Amino acid sequence: QVQLVESGGGSVQAGGSLRLSCAASKSTYNNYYMGWFRQAPGKERDRVAVIYSDGTTSYTDSVKGRFTISKDNAKNTLYLQMTNLKPEDTAMYYCAADPTLRRLWIGRPNYWGQGTQVTVSS
Repeated sequence: QVQLVESGGGSVQAGGSLRLSCAASKSTYNNYYMGWFRQAPGKERDRVAVIYSDGTTSYTDSVKGRFTISKDNAKNTLYLQMTNLKPEDTAMYYCAADPTLRRLWIGRPNYWGQGTQVTVSS
């Protein structure tokens, strides 16, 4: 069983930055695919960024060039650095993990965090 705990959300003005963190209960990063998803009110949960077990990264088009996903294996922590935030980035952000890329990619990972709220005002 893997437990994921997000932190770092908050309220910022457009153009601002936030860094989200996701602490895992055990070492997952050598064997798990990790990702960030977000869900705005009334909308589906969407994939934002994924980091493969070998460090390869992938982003949804709307955040490319603004968000960076990374991980610190020694600290069992996943990060999402968000810059130039826009009001449309407002959502609950979730950390996720799975041993297979497919389940993570389609939004059905075995493990989810509880979420952290990001609110961007114009």
